[in-house]
Amino acid sequence: MCGIAGIVSNNPSLVQQYKLQLMANALQHRGPDGEGFFINEQQQVGFAHRRLSVIDLSNDAAQPMHYLGRYTITYNGEIYNYLELKITLQQQGYKFKSASDTEVILAAYDYYQHQCLQYFDGMFAFAIWDNQTHQLFAARDRFGEKPFYYFIDNEQFVFASEMKALWANGIDKSINNTQLLNYLSHGFVSNPTSGETTFYNNILKLPVASYLYYSPTTKKLSVERYWDIDKESKTALTNIHEIQEKFVELLQQSVSRRLRSDISVGTSLSGGLDSSSIVAIISKLNNSNSELKTFSTTFPGFEKDESKYIREVAAKFGIENVTTSPTAIDFIDDFEKLLYHQEEPFQSSSIYAQYKVYELAKQHGVTVLLDGQGADETLAGYAKYYHWYWQELIAEKKFTTLRSEIKQTNQHGANVPWGIKNYAAALLPAISSKQLEKSVWQKQQHHPFLQRDFIEVFSDKKTIYKPTVEKLNDILYFDTMQLGLEDLLRYADRNSMAHGREVRLPFLSHELITFIFSLPASMKIQNGFRKHLLRLSMNNVLPSSIVWRTDKIGFEPPQAQWMQYAEALAFTQAAKQKLVANGILKKEILTQPLQAISAHAGNNLDWWCLCAGSLMG
Repeated sequence: MCGIAGIVSNNPSLVQQYKLQLMANALQHRGPDGEGFFINEQQQVGFAHRRLSVIDLSNDAAQPMHYLGRYTITYNGEIYNYLELKITLQQQGYKFKSASDTEVILAAYDYYQHQCLQYFDGMFAFAIWDNQTHQLFAARDRFGEKPFYYFIDNEQFVFASEMKALWANGIDKSINNTQLLNYLSHGFVSNPTSGETTFYNNILKLPVASYLYYSPTTKKLSVERYWDIDKESKTALTNIHEIQEKFVELLQQSVSRRLRSDISVGTSLSGGLDSSSIVAIISKLNNSNSELKTFSTTFPGFEKDESKYIREVAAKFGIENVTTSPTAIDFIDDFEKLLYHQEEPFQSSSIYAQYKVYELAKQHGVTVLLDGQGADETLAGYAKYYHWYWQELIAEKKFTTLRSEIKQTNQHGANVPWGIKNYAAALLPAISSKQLEKSVWQKQQHHPFLQRDFIEVFSDKKTIYKPTVEKLNDILYFDTMQLGLEDLLRYADRNSMAHGREVRLPFLSHELITFIFSLPASMKIQNGFRKHLLRLSMNNVLPSSIVWRTDKIGFEPPQAQWMQYAEALAFTQAAKQKLVANGILKKEILTQPLQAISAHAGNNLDWWCLCAGSLMG
């Protein structure tokens, strides 16, 4: 895991060592173990690299790395199946001088060209300079675990792991007001209709599962998608035991590969099913848990504190668990640092709990952590997915199953609102999606505190998008590949890298996700339980109190309490004043009492104001 940056231009005055140094300095937290630079003879391309040593700690694995006298790479991430790929490439005559996955990427690119991406199981963002064709090739992993930002104009193409490195190179920092409007009115962090859009006007991101080519000579940039989920595929397996066996096999393979490391590995443990499942699988794969450390955030006295469940899992597997219990004062003290590392707005204070987990891991000398993200979006872990599953049952005329599912869900205490509009939505999904879009649009157009001029100038109906959902897989695809998961992955990347830690996510193996999407909806929600297949698979492995709990949402700090502290109130009011001064909010908002609500509540306007206003500097 590292920080990467680069400049590509036919103007040698732009490809300068001091600029690369400034960019590397801005990324130092991502790679505390060393730095490296490369500028080619023609001074067309310059790479910077900040290293976090994880696999092959020797100088042989240092970057930028050169291969075959032709290629140079700067790379951030891990290719988990690099050992298997290395054997395949050795059989084709390729030789290696390091034990790193970086060199495997270079050999794979030489052999397969851009098709090499189809063979990678990993999280990655990298750039390769081909000194023969004088072209840049860059790529990003399938789900967006690793970031790749860039700026392009008529003279240069500049890229980096984080936007702060671009700003360090003199790229202008200008907020995208359409994104700001959507965030303040609805909490939307990303643009579902454009995988390239960021919170800043002139900075783009390479979309998930995409690669690019750039030539400084022709100044031509081409971006292509190399992978997608096939949400229409159907598994040939019909027996529940075979499905469960295949699921466990793929998940165990994913965990096993993500344990590959030449330094210490631990896990996050939230007390929920996902992180607990990873602990259980590691325990099965390892003969001894004596060296496995798990890290948790707890909030003693808070009604949603997870301490009880965390202790239960730790005791079950005899593992060491270390906890941190951040307070409102800690949050206030860390807020500006959190914002600095995130660079773009975030939806709530819940990511602060994650930030503190990675800080805790650093304090205990654990560099690599496995985490459970990705399961909710693919296995239907959120309560909102009940609606979509039930609407699929209506469309399929499975009314007996529908009645049973509604009854059992309510028995679990979910109390999901359900009425005639849901039946209509199931029968007319395209019309329903347009109605949702209209509702969101109208809410923005008539927002009580946003300035009318700001709305009229910067509102863009295309960015208010709701997918047509005919079946559960449709909304799972949307959340996994278009809007939702990538934001969570950005939070995790910045939070972990802020402390020089590496986070690995076993539920985001593309082989596993491809299989999950091929399964019927009833394998994801059944008998009123979300993530049914995972629960079934862990039933005899984890305590039943973990497997069958239905109240887990995710890391949740006592945000409502924290926001009422005098310092937090002052931060929020100052942020609102900036938004008013910039013609974004009406002055009336300054006299409104603060609405201190929970981290996962909707319409979190005061939090959105706090984040957005603070980012304005």
